[in-house]
Amino acid sequence: MAEKELFNYDEDSIRSLDWKEHIRLRPGMYIGKLGDGSSADDGIYVLVKEVIDNCIDEYTMGHGKYVDVTIKDKVITVRDYGRGIPLGKVVDVVSKINTGAKYDRHFQKSVGLNGVGTKAVNALAIILK
Repeated sequence: MAEKELFNYDEDSIRSLDWKEHIRLRPGMYIGKLGDGSSADDGIYVLVKEVIDNCIDEYTMGHGKYVDVTIKDKVITVRDYGRGIPLGKVVDVVSKINTGAKYDRHFQKSVGLNGVGTKAVNALAIILK
């Protein structure tokens, strides 16, 4: 039996990734199974569900009248007519892990509460507007 090649494990072996690198390198940790969308448990549906869940939260709280979901040429567009993310915090909400408004009593019945969902969508989407 051939001896396994050992690598040098020292301080230089340790890396710290920024949030986007981590999600892109290990997407399965955030969205489950990767795939091409042909299976019901492919991660693309987790991403779409995250965005739609945010729309449902807005609707449930009395903001917005409807949600538009469009699928055309393998591009999914979701638009709600709720309050939106306050403009001064958009970058934080979509790019800083554990940043969100759902940490207090006002969002106890919200679908998602971990502050990661939109960040995963942002990191894995081709376009996020």
